[in-house]
Amino acid sequence: MKKIGKQTIQFDTPPTILDCASIVGPKEAQGPLAKYFDQTLDDEFWGEKTWEKAESKIIKETVNTLISKSGIAIDEIDCCFAGDLLNQCISSSFGLRELNVPFFGVFGACSTFVESMSLGAICTESFAEHVLCATSSHFCSAEKQFRFPLELGNQRPPTSQWTVTGAGSCILSKSGQGPFITTITPGKIIDMGIKDGNNMGAAMAPAFADTLVTHFLDTGRNPSYYDAIISGDLGYIGKEIVIDILASQGYNIKSNYNDCGVLIFDKAKQDTHAGGSGCGCCGSVFSGYFFKQLQEKKIKKMLLIATGALMNSTSSQQGETIPGIAHAISIEL
Repeated sequence: MKKIGKQTIQFDTPPTILDCASIVGPKEAQGPLAKYFDQTLDDEFWGEKTWEKAESKIIKETVNTLISKSGIAIDEIDCCFAGDLLNQCISSSFGLRELNVPFFGVFGACSTFVESMSLGAICTESFAEHVLCATSSHFCSAEKQFRFPLELGNQRPPTSQWTVTGAGSCILSKSGQGPFITTITPGKIIDMGIKDGNNMGAAMAPAFADTLVTHFLDTGRNPSYYDAIISGDLGYIGKEIVIDILASQGYNIKSNYNDCGVLIFDKAKQDTHAGGSGCGCCGSVFSGYFFKQLQEKKIKKMLLIATGALMNSTSSQQGETIPGIAHAISIEL
């Protein structure tokens, strides 16, 4: 692999996304993408006593499903990259502690899935034959940690997004028939001074725009190169902000751009306000919907840019701003 331009890495032997798996919760099961997920749940607890334990079970069973689908045995996996939204990534570490695979816990907020895939791709270019990448989120556990206890019934403003209950996972392999990860463009921390924890789309949109423009400049590509440019979870508001920012810089992405947080829920029928968010949003939508589009060659070239808000409850209580991050991977057949 080699560095091209300012911050993009290009692979000489691009790793294959061998297979994917996803499990989502009951609200996601009522959305337009329900048929693309491997399993949908009837309730948020899934037989567990707490939401946190339920989230650990979701990522555990998603990975088990992936192992079964792929035909790759556990002892053939060289390492695992996984993360979530909870403090110290407990959903991932507790859910995957029985894997007996070298484990890297990563955190990039809602960008974690693409961050994991980026690091996993680098590993396959060096020492690893197979790398497991996974991430999860849970509406109830995230609200409990970042906002208000659900029992309070606090009103959510129109700019707020709904944290997806679900998990996505994939196996990257040194060899295979594709789809391939051909380049990765790691993002920089971008902070435009947004402080509203109920407007994550506005906080993350500048980071998305920065990474996307950098990717175009580094690679010499333009929006028309891709069949689909997909953001992790900017939601409806962040999506519109990004379109405006890019237009001001001379890039028109309207025709082939969409967002995982927009796609996973039905705005007209489901009360999710500005759309979906959370680590499980990008993870489950890519692992469920977009991977099948790639397999069926309905999409041949896509740029997946997952965005994250790098804050926690402590930083919010101290009046801090919400820095954003966005990592990009180009996936091609």
